[in-house]
Amino acid sequence: AERLRAALLAERGEAAVALRLVPPERTVAGLHSRGVTTHLTTGRSSFAGSPDFRVHNIRVGAGRFQGLWLEPGAVLDFNRTVGRIAADRGFVPGYVITGASLTMEPGGGICQVSTTVFRAGYQAGMEVVERHQHSHHVAYYDPPGYEATVYAPAKNLRLRNDTAAPLLMQAEWNLEAGTLEVHLFGAAPDREVTVSAPQVRTTGLAPAPSFVADPALRPGEARRLDMPAAGMNTQIVRRITRRGQTKTDRTSSQYRPWGGVFAVAPGDDRLR
Repeated sequence: AERLRAALLAERGEAAVALRLVPPERTVAGLHSRGVTTHLTTGRSSFAGSPDFRVHNIRVGAGRFQGLWLEPGAVLDFNRTVGRIAADRGFVPGYVITGASLTMEPGGGICQVSTTVFRAGYQAGMEVVERHQHSHHVAYYDPPGYEATVYAPAKNLRLRNDTAAPLLMQAEWNLEAGTLEVHLFGAAPDREVTVSAPQVRTTGLAPAPSFVADPALRPGEARRLDMPAAGMNTQIVRRITRRGQTKTDRTSSQYRPWGGVFAVAPGDDRLR
C-alpha cells in the first residue's frame, strides 16, 4: 500500500509490490488423497425471524463444525465439539427451555446447529448413537420430529461415521435468508438413503401461556417469546440400502402441549 501511494504521489504509472504466494491449507488433491471425492448430503434448517442473540449463538456454534474431520468408525460428539458454552467462549445469553417455561442462559439457539448437524448425518445414513427431541414442538425446527436438542451434560447428539472413508463437514449460513446448512463430503456413497416426511398425530391442545419477568418492559407491556404448540407424536422412517440389503429404522418424538411464553414487567400479576 505504501509503494502504491508513493507511485501515485510521484505520478508514476507503475509500482513494484512485494508478493508472497501462500498455498491453501486444503486442496482438492489433498482431499482426494484421503478418499474424500464427493458431496454426500446437506442438512438444512431455517432460523428466519430469530432475535439477535439467537443468530449470534447459531453462528458461533456452527463455526465449531467448519472443516471438521470425522475418521471411519469415529463418533461425532456434538457437546464435545462445541465445548463449554459460556460468555468467554463467544456465546451470549438467550432463552432456553427449562421445565414449563424459559430462562436466560448462554447459548440460546444452539439447538438450531444440533438439528442441522443431525439432518446432515441422518440423510447420509450415519448411525445415530444418541439423539433427543425437545420437550415441545418448536417451529424453528420444522418439520416436527426432524430435530435434535442438546443440553450438556444431560443431552447430547452423537453420530457414528460408519463409512469406509473420512467425512469432512462444512457449515454455511445465510443471514439474509435466515438459513443454516451443514454439508458432508466423503467417498462415493456405498448406500442409498431415503427419509420419509414426518407422520404426525396430535395428542393435546395448547394450554394457557406462562409468563417471565423482563425488567426492560414497563407495567402493562407484554412481549411474546415463544409460540404455543399442540402436543403431538411424530415418526420419521429412514431406509438404508447397502449391497442389496435394506435396513429400516424409525425416529420417534413425543411432544407435550405447550402454552407459549410471554415476557412481562416485574411485579405483573401474571407472574405466579
